[in-house]
Amino acid sequence: MKAALYGRIVFGASAMLFGIIALMWRDPDTWQSLVRIWKLPFGTVIGQSLMVVLIAAGIGILFPRTTRLASIVLTAVFGVFSLACAPGIIAAPKVYFEYGSFFEEFSLFCGALGLYAATAPSAARASATGRLARIGLGLCATSFMLAQIFYPKITADLVPTWIPPSQMFWVILTTVAFGLAALAILIDRQARLATRLMTLMIVLFGLLAWLPRVVAHPEAHGNWSEFALNFLIAGAAWMVAEAPPS
Repeated sequence: MKAALYGRIVFGASAMLFGIIALMWRDPDTWQSLVRIWKLPFGTVIGQSLMVVLIAAGIGILFPRTTRLASIVLTAVFGVFSLACAPGIIAAPKVYFEYGSFFEEFSLFCGALGLYAATAPSAARASATGRLARIGLGLCATSFMLAQIFYPKITADLVPTWIPPSQMFWVILTTVAFGLAALAILIDRQARLATRLMTLMIVLFGLLAWLPRVVAHPEAHGNWSEFALNFLIAGAAWMVAEAPPS
């Protein structure tokens, strides 16, 4: 299916871009919660190795013969990324930002699971893995909604001022959209349609909010990492949308 192929291209290209950015700029502004990996004993070697693996797996997604292996590798890498957010949650359990960071990384894990489900060797395994990926993504969509509820000003500042009617209007609309998508995915009612629409919304956000920032300030590491992460999440949601049905 062309939709699945395009989704793999977005997911794989974004993974490669994120890995390249991380290797170029190893600063907290770029890494955000993942900077903890870089600060571990032998963290430089670990971090660079993970990024090389991420780039290789991003390339592997694009070729049918290596897609399944690449999906397994990405599941492991994004699992490590998710676990890297745990210290922040433990250190500040009342700060939702830490949970939001976790669910951003966990959404990538779910995308890798969705990709594996599409290449699983048996129908039963494909169905079970696809169901897990959808439930996980539904929880992530819930987190995206809550993040915008808790931090509306930060979200509003990302909306271009030239888009009518107002920045806060789009914050409210997208918050409701994330909530409806989460509900549809978790109760498995029009879940595929909801996931595809959420994917489209995230892609549009990347094109309208982050791409202009990258073009205007290419020297800002954070703009590049957020741009890559935005499309990684979009690609992950796309992978879940194209996963085999339960």
